Amino acid sequence: MSETPGTTVPDVLPASVLDGAETYDVVVVGFGIAGGCAALEAARAGARVLLLEKAAVHGGTSAMSGGHFYLGGGTPVQQATGHEDTPEEMYKYLVAASKEPEHDKIRAYCDGSVEHFGWLEALGFEFERSYYPEKAVIQPGTQGLMFTGNEKVWPYKEQAVPAPRGHKVPVPGDTEGTRIVMDLLKERLAEAGAEVRYETGVTNLVVDDSTDGGAVVGVAWRSFERTGTVRAGAVVMAAGGFVMNADMVAEHTPALGSKLFTLGSTYDDGLGIRLGSSVGAELKHMDEPFITAPMYPPSVLLTGILVNNRGERFVAEDSYHSRTSQHVMEQPGSEAYLIVDSEHGELASYSMLVPIIDAYDTIEELETALSLPAGSVATTLARYNEHAARGEDPDFHKSPEWLAPQDTGPWAAFDLRLGKALYAGFTLGGIRVDVDGRAQRPDGSVVTGLYAAGACASNLAQDGKGYCSGTQLGEGSFFGRRAGRHAAAVAAGAVAPA
Repeated sequence: MSETPGTTVPDVLPASVLDGAETYDVVVVGFGIAGGCAALEAARAGARVLLLEKAAVHGGTSAMSGGHFYLGGGTPVQQATGHEDTPEEMYKYLVAASKEPEHDKIRAYCDGSVEHFGWLEALGFEFERSYYPEKAVIQPGTQGLMFTGNEKVWPYKEQAVPAPRGHKVPVPGDTEGTRIVMDLLKERLAEAGAEVRYETGVTNLVVDDSTDGGAVVGVAWRSFERTGTVRAGAVVMAAGGFVMNADMVAEHTPALGSKLFTLGSTYDDGLGIRLGSSVGAELKHMDEPFITAPMYPPSVLLTGILVNNRGERFVAEDSYHSRTSQHVMEQPGSEAYLIVDSEHGELASYSMLVPIIDAYDTIEELETALSLPAGSVATTLARYNEHAARGEDPDFHKSPEWLAPQDTGPWAAFDLRLGKALYAGFTLGGIRVDVDGRAQRPDGSVVTGLYAAGACASNLAQDGKGYCSGTQLGEGSFFGRRAGRHAAAVAAGAVAPA
């Protein structure tokens, strides 16, 4: 079942609608990775838990992903594959790569990463103790570890010791790898005694105005033609992002327009975010999308140069793919071309995500065909080749392993223009929360009784330039667990609600 998308903020209902309603300690909205982990931790803490899922099955958008969890600090996979890492180096990297680093969250995530790794495996699976050394979007096989961010890209490699932290579940391919984790979460929830109701969407939050600031004390729900309410000691909102809501995308992230392939499920309609807004929660980073059209694999393409419509380089080509793509979006007309000579790869092996335009015998022909200023690419390429021959890139500091003169014709041009390359994206913004997932107002005060986690909350994933593959599954599961534990403690009276 689905609600009508839009930008309308749902009405808040008074506590009187809960007269005679069933009561739970914790109600979780959404059964993706964040909601599942929140519900499981709350149930294991002794709370009576109800998980409401709008779809007919569990998993949400999480189950559509390839299965990367961004974890580090010395995990068993890192140790087994000979990669040293510490919570401090992980912390330094994430702080450096974040648009507006929230230090307490990053510290908690890094310090708790190894424990969280163990908690995930205890669900009933193991990350393979193996490493994939190539530069790729995701491991093609079941390898358990690879670099999935900008750890080895300047300036980050000088600010923190690089380490691979992209932990992939043991499922080959790049889609639905997380399904095994979601299936295990479903089994563990049943063992813990949590109740799950499918095809049941939350429509409104219920607030008790007699409390200081107005505490969230329940939800109203709809299942086809049936409606009802549930009283809750706490509500955890984990209902996904808003990439499938055209109205919200147009308002907040117009870059995710018709020229992009949207990555999400039908229910990424932003309702959870709007529900948070209905009770005064602040929304953060709503204008920051994840957008990408990977230039690799094959990684040999990264030895080439990426130029804008002025024939000028503008980013280190060895950057993580969403960082590169975000820089492309900022170029005039969102236009860019990758230029590679005949010595660096066979055209038949190139990914179709970034289509080849043609190959040209001379750079002059290339400039003319692409309507680039005469001599612009020739000048850029001459400078690049001169320094690449010495293993240097003084302009963008591309790592030496990806430097190679592109001086043997013909030269191939690949099309990274928006609308030509296959760009895909999703939203990153959401409800402002503290380190325990409590929803916050613009002044930092807590909306009593309301928590948020996953794609409808704003945590570590803030923009495409600093994003690492695995961040959303990693932070969604980690902070979902924290929200579930804290919500259960509040419902039990073990801690104060604010």
